[in-house]
Amino acid sequence: MSDNVKSVDQNSFQKSVLESSIPVLVDFWAPWCGPCKAIAPAIDELSKDYNGTVDFAKVNVDESPFLASKYSVMSIPTIIIFKNGQPDQHVIGMQPKNQLKKMIDTVLGK
Repeated sequence: MSDNVKSVDQNSFQKSVLESSIPVLVDFWAPWCGPCKAIAPAIDELSKDYNGTVDFAKVNVDESPFLASKYSVMSIPTIIIFKNGQPDQHVIGMQPKNQLKKMIDTVLGK
């Protein structure tokens, strides 16, 4: 995990994601999930590309089942981009980097 991608849990989610002044891409994942591991390098690269414009966070669904339930995460990986404390963009499953980039650009109004 890159230095730009922070691990968040139920205790830090409010401050790190919901109260963020910039959009936050949240990757709901688990250590045993193959597609979650496969998408991680793309998320790390995007975290560098959008450093300072978008924050990046990972939520381990095994350690934070309340958050997974609250945001209706039934399959992983699930990517949700939060803007102004609300879910804005949402995608389930392995996605190519360019698809994630399109989601981010949509949230940023590009």
